[in-house]
Amino acid sequence: MLNRHARALFTRLFTPLAAFLLRLRVSPDAVTAVGTLGVTASALVLYPLGQLFWGTIAITLFIFSDVLDGIMARLTRRTGRWGSFLDSTLDRVQDGAVFAGIAFWFFGLGGSPAVGVLAVVCLALGNLVSYARAKAESLGFDANVGIAERAERLVLTLVVTGLCGLGLPTVVLAWALGVLAVASAITVGQRIVTVRVQAATGDAPA
Repeated sequence: MLNRHARALFTRLFTPLAAFLLRLRVSPDAVTAVGTLGVTASALVLYPLGQLFWGTIAITLFIFSDVLDGIMARLTRRTGRWGSFLDSTLDRVQDGAVFAGIAFWFFGLGGSPAVGVLAVVCLALGNLVSYARAKAESLGFDANVGIAERAERLVLTLVVTGLCGLGLPTVVLAWALGVLAVASAITVGQRIVTVRVQAATGDAPA
């Protein structure tokens, strides 16, 4: 939902930068890779050190590469299966790093194993949400539904984690991750039901 509503705004904001990078002969794949490295390093270094606010700022800056590379690909008419595969695969790396970084801190000096457990649960369910859609599409179904897609999961997690770095009580993050886990489980259910309906009505290819 958030992806669809925000796409037009971010396209307008980042198109000049995308065009500038293309003039420098930077490829969309390079932007995807650099963004992933930046998110992963920020999450796995700053979060475990307890730098929840600055870690979130760094992750947010790098995560916009996911928007930028798509705009660059469209400007150069290089959209295709390879770019989609690379982008989707590295998105999973980024998500894993964010939730792992949170878990490392709260299992350790953060002193809240409950938040660590919830972060791991959110990581597992988030991967399941993505897998359900990918598997459905590989079989010819459409499973692009759900209340907790990637954008919603990341925005909620990063905003609350960053605020915890500014003094927001840890219990708020626990509640946020709990809500996210439930929403992710519901999304998996929605995608399963959607595919089941399509299969029952013969909407899948033979």
